[in-house]
Amino acid sequence: MSKRVVVDPITRIEGHLRIEAETDESGRITRASSAGTMVRGIEIILKGRDPRDAWAFAQRICGVCTLVHGMASIRSVEDALRYEIPPNAELIRNLMIGAQYIHDHVMHFYHLHALDWVDVVSALKADPKATSQLAQSISRWPKSSPGYFEDVKKRIQTFVESGQLGIFSGGYWGHPAYKLPPEVNLMAVAHYLEALAWQREVVKLHAIFGGKNPHPMFVVGGVPCAISVDPGHTGQGAGPRFRGGQDATSVNMVGLQKVQNVIQQMREFVDQVYVPDTLAIASFYKDWGAQGEGLGNFLCYGDFPAQNIWEPDSFMFPRGAILNRDLSTIHPVDLHADTEIQEFVSHAWYKYSGGDGQGLHPYKGETEFDYTGPKPPYDYLDVDAKYSWLKSPRWKGHAMEVGPLARVLMLYAKGHEQTKDLVHMTLKHLDVPVDALYSTLGRTAARTLESKILADAMQGWYDQLIANIKAGDVRTFNDRLWEPSTWPKRAQGAGFMEAPRGGLGHWIVIEEGRIANYQAVVPSTWNAGPRDDKGQDGAYEAALKDHVLHDPKQPIEILRTIHSFDPCIACAVHVTDPDGEELVQVKVR
Repeated sequence: MSKRVVVDPITRIEGHLRIEAETDESGRITRASSAGTMVRGIEIILKGRDPRDAWAFAQRICGVCTLVHGMASIRSVEDALRYEIPPNAELIRNLMIGAQYIHDHVMHFYHLHALDWVDVVSALKADPKATSQLAQSISRWPKSSPGYFEDVKKRIQTFVESGQLGIFSGGYWGHPAYKLPPEVNLMAVAHYLEALAWQREVVKLHAIFGGKNPHPMFVVGGVPCAISVDPGHTGQGAGPRFRGGQDATSVNMVGLQKVQNVIQQMREFVDQVYVPDTLAIASFYKDWGAQGEGLGNFLCYGDFPAQNIWEPDSFMFPRGAILNRDLSTIHPVDLHADTEIQEFVSHAWYKYSGGDGQGLHPYKGETEFDYTGPKPPYDYLDVDAKYSWLKSPRWKGHAMEVGPLARVLMLYAKGHEQTKDLVHMTLKHLDVPVDALYSTLGRTAARTLESKILADAMQGWYDQLIANIKAGDVRTFNDRLWEPSTWPKRAQGAGFMEAPRGGLGHWIVIEEGRIANYQAVVPSTWNAGPRDDKGQDGAYEAALKDHVLHDPKQPIEILRTIHSFDPCIACAVHVTDPDGEELVQVKVR
């Protein structure tokens, strides 16, 4: 007899996600349904506005992914108007995006995902001396003495004895699915706490180039910071004025040295903590290398251009699609083609003027709400009808997975040497077959390997920026076509990037200098979206099939696979109250 297990909300993610899993008598999941439970209206808010201001609204789609939405937004305008940016601006953007990746991946691993594998309470049984020996055997990270781990153990003991686990509350501690020895648990918790302090330092790169974090500043045509090379000034923000920037926003060599320090901190933490921890923890969960695959289809928009966004062959992350695990064939992807990327709403609470059975390319996308579901409280959703505020994106009719695994597979298939070396090293270390890439474990490991690749690449971008400055090139902004009177009467563009969670696209249609249509298709829409009109599962739904739940009341198996995608449902859905009533009106002037 079928049973339904409901996890609502999924915790340790951004936003609100509900998973309903139907199981057979053995506890095996036979069907899963992924439901975003809030509605987004940013596209409506943007209509009629100046496209150069779109980034300031679009980056408020999410409080975590602020940089990536801002970047996709300005790229959509630059694509529509063929607005080239100077090489220094491209390098600075690459540095900012790279820092976002590494910061985001480290935070996800330790603070959102690690507690699915690490039993915090078990760490109290650890021998600090043995933990020290373990830590020193896998890394040269300096914080690894017995006294250091003894102090961490005391901090955990204080949490437990107080009866308030604080940041560690809500876990299924003692669940038989946890397999780590106490010493590994203690080491991982210590690094969890260290990562909290580490992240406060690395976000300074965004503050230097973008003025603040979160919600750094952007500008169509480049970056909003001028570069000062005046040796007579030593403070951040000092120096001569340049077009597009003034003293308060210029970056001098002191600021650039801070950027170098941040890059070094990132590389050290990734090399000496993040990578060793991933391998150490994964070695106890090899069985998860055979669970959680899902679709077998992967999509990348590509990113980190060496030239500009119209030269995809110059991208560090390639653009393309992989179908049915076939790494021998990379299918080309056209973000502008009407028949390639489309969104469907047959199981989403929206309606299309031409009928819900059609798929619409984002240039023709519509955002009209059509809530037909139950009002809370309710037991179950009608998952055979409409059940989510997320649409169902498809590429040439295929459901696709986006994210770090898709990118690592694309790099691997394209023959990127560092990626190949890292993948082979990981598979050999864990003694698992190559098929383990297509799994919950593979998805988590791909995020770690990608961080290593990007941390190294950031040093190269920084070195090139310094070389340009020393050669006398300090341009960071292009003011060509800045006046709307020079624009075509109608233009449309695709602003894309590979956000940490996967392919992110903002599509804009500009008419008479104003936004006529704006659609954002975000990574968690691709991954968390519901079934389409053909009954094809979304990536989350497909990945959960065949999981066996040890205890439906403690569904850690569901959390492990869902967290491996690093959901950001706030990116995919937005703003209503529990009763569906309007919260705010935004007037367009």
